[in-house]
Amino acid sequence: MKNIYKTLLAVSVSVLLTVPAFSYPDVDDSHWAADQIKTLTEKGVVVGYPDGTFHPDENVTRAEFASMAIKALGQENTTVVQPVNFTDINEEFWAYDSIQKALYFDLIAAESGDGLFRPDDSVSRAEAITVAVNALTTEQISVEKAKGILAKKYGDLNKTPEWFIVPAGKAEILEMLITEPSSGKNIDAERPATRAEVTAILLEMTEQAKLNPNAKLAEVMSKKKGEGHVLENAYVQGSIGTIPTGTLIPIKPGIFLSTQSSASGELYTAKINENFITKDKYILIAKGAELKGQLTDVRSGKWFVRNGVLVIDNALITTVNDQTAKFSAVTELRKDRNWFMKFVRATLKGEKLESYPDQTLYLRLLQPVQVDLTNGWIIE
Repeated sequence: MKNIYKTLLAVSVSVLLTVPAFSYPDVDDSHWAADQIKTLTEKGVVVGYPDGTFHPDENVTRAEFASMAIKALGQENTTVVQPVNFTDINEEFWAYDSIQKALYFDLIAAESGDGLFRPDDSVSRAEAITVAVNALTTEQISVEKAKGILAKKYGDLNKTPEWFIVPAGKAEILEMLITEPSSGKNIDAERPATRAEVTAILLEMTEQAKLNPNAKLAEVMSKKKGEGHVLENAYVQGSIGTIPTGTLIPIKPGIFLSTQSSASGELYTAKINENFITKDKYILIAKGAELKGQLTDVRSGKWFVRNGVLVIDNALITTVNDQTAKFSAVTELRKDRNWFMKFVRATLKGEKLESYPDQTLYLRLLQPVQVDLTNGWIIE
């Protein structure tokens, strides 16, 4: 039974490494938004239907879009002190918190007059693109400049609502005025946005917000700092931290390892007990993350035959954000010996290797790991 259990665990690691993070039967690789849908599905921003489909051409409600936007920006845990009251939603409504957060971060504005939010109405392309622009700090432009920019490319400018002209112009400058290939050269401002369009718009918004978030988002999207173990060779570019190949990662396996009793294929989990940080104290990997892998080469030490060998091959990391990502690293158990014992081992051999649960081992990273320092998300 023990061997069967090990085999099942080994297969589970293999599956996580080889199976795509998502697969929708109605979104193949040729779909214009396939990459965007894949990325935001992996991040949990968009989800499929119970039957496993995505329905890329379906519409999105205003409540659904508010929820998606807040998830895309990583602000689900923000607290809003003074909520805005609407007559058609209350605190029991499923997206109430997301709507209040979207208002707080100035992504949407509370419409005056009837006090309605219209949560079940389809979000229009103009509304979705305006939210994306509102998430950013942008250059101020006039209506005339915006019209000049849009008129060069789009044929339905005269059908575009006046309130959307400036946001549309800003979006065009930032290459965020996303249109489906079938729409030709039209803005289609008032048409309901499809799930595919919304996904593409939100992904572009998140990328732009990493560089130029609006004032309120900037306060909460700053790179996180803390104390911990410094990874000396790690470096930062913008909001992205990189742990380069060859970096030594200290771990405590949490189990007893021995060349005499452990077996190849046995899995291990090592919990990270302190933050891994850059020299400037930016948090790369937060305390509480777990590394997972298996023993790939275990040979017992035998007198006059060979020294023991025990190799740990790390495959995955599960972060405190509950993200599971690749984390390819390896270590081999070794013992430091003085010159005499090295001579004895070289002559007689038979070294037996052991590691106790609280003993520190060092994994050597085989591939670089990039981390979004604002939210701890590992970029794959």
